Amino acid sequence: MHIAIIGNGIAGITAARYLRKLSSDCRISVISSESPHFYARTALMYLYMGHLTYDGLKPYEDGFWQKNHINLIFDHIHHIDFTQQCLHGSSGNMIYYDKLLLATGSKSKKLELPGQELKGVQGLYSLQDLQQMQQHTQNITHAVVAGGGLIGIEVAEMLRSKGIGVSMLVRESSYWNSVLPPEESGIVNRHIEAHGVSLLLNTQLQAILPDEQGRVRAVVTSSGQEIACRFVAITIGVTPNIDFLRQTNLETDRGILVNQFLQTNLPNVYAAGDCAQLRHPLPGRKSIEPLWYTGRMQGITAAHNLLGRQIAYQPRIWFNSAKFFDIEYQTYGHVPPMPLPHQTQLYWQHPNGQKCLRLVYQTQTGALQGVAALGIRLRHQVLEKWMAQQIPAETALTQFRAAIFDPEFSQPVEQALINQYLLQHPHKKLTLTPKRNLWNTIFG
Repeated sequence: MHIAIIGNGIAGITAARYLRKLSSDCRISVISSESPHFYARTALMYLYMGHLTYDGLKPYEDGFWQKNHINLIFDHIHHIDFTQQCLHGSSGNMIYYDKLLLATGSKSKKLELPGQELKGVQGLYSLQDLQQMQQHTQNITHAVVAGGGLIGIEVAEMLRSKGIGVSMLVRESSYWNSVLPPEESGIVNRHIEAHGVSLLLNTQLQAILPDEQGRVRAVVTSSGQEIACRFVAITIGVTPNIDFLRQTNLETDRGILVNQFLQTNLPNVYAAGDCAQLRHPLPGRKSIEPLWYTGRMQGITAAHNLLGRQIAYQPRIWFNSAKFFDIEYQTYGHVPPMPLPHQTQLYWQHPNGQKCLRLVYQTQTGALQGVAALGIRLRHQVLEKWMAQQIPAETALTQFRAAIFDPEFSQPVEQALINQYLLQHPHKKLTLTPKRNLWNTIFG
């Protein structure tokens, strides 16, 4: 049996690896026009900043693929004949398959504005985008980042590492406040500005102005301000990369529609990762989750189903992580930007104003529903277990030392959280769990 995978991102490569783990005799081909090999997309910024070499982007040595009999094909698939089960490549290749996994990933969203075709105006998602950015940011003094999400702050950090001035346009009243609660968003606002970025809130891109050579020379904001710049990063999010599939019999919406087994409406065709849209997502989860962790889990699930070992996709406890310059952020479970009616939130902030913790629990039952940390690293296995078991928030508070990865912060933070909780619940009594009793929480 020949299994073809279009896309060599985390979903496609994870599927290929697990296919080989599960079966020694199926043929596996991974086709991509982005790069001849799998690379760590999250590390692109570190290549630009000089912290990594190009080879450092590769999680696997070059011989790994041949050793595991995984055929990597560097080609662009421009047409799929689903009836004949044949992929048509730009090189003239015709690749026949028995089973097909579509793992085509995302692409940068664009604004409804003229000027995005100018030199020096782009998004950042692919290796080609990075190469273009390296070229367009040489010998410039100022750049504009339009968009206040995670990609936007990464691009701002990349540019600042080269000494380039940055104006960051954020349409909301505070950075990423559709996700971050007000206190965390405020900390990040101040941190962005402390790193030399001009943060323009309640501001959108209105126009992109060219010079005589067809390169960007300035932008005009929604307030009418003109900002001279030679580079503009459009970082307003990503969208599934499925344009070449729109005029086929494959059912699509924003992404490729799949059931719980990641099957499409067409026989022998599956989809996983950023391009896949679940028809019936679990309550509280989105139909498309363009996250590394989701792509990996869907890749594993797809591998089983491609081999006929039918298992439903079961997302793990919601987890995401990010880095705002040098402040790390982790979130587990459900931590909404504003408390919901049935929830109570406990918030603690370090006196230095750059570290904080937030716990969310069910008001009636006290069950822990979410934890978010800014500037404090948490133990993934502990938090994931707590979320899965929905332990009482009070239990988590008395054992919180087990959840903190940074030992120098554990006891002061744990006691501060308990003190904060007792202010909200003065009739309660909580005592710290002795350190010797926490080993099972950490390693059990």
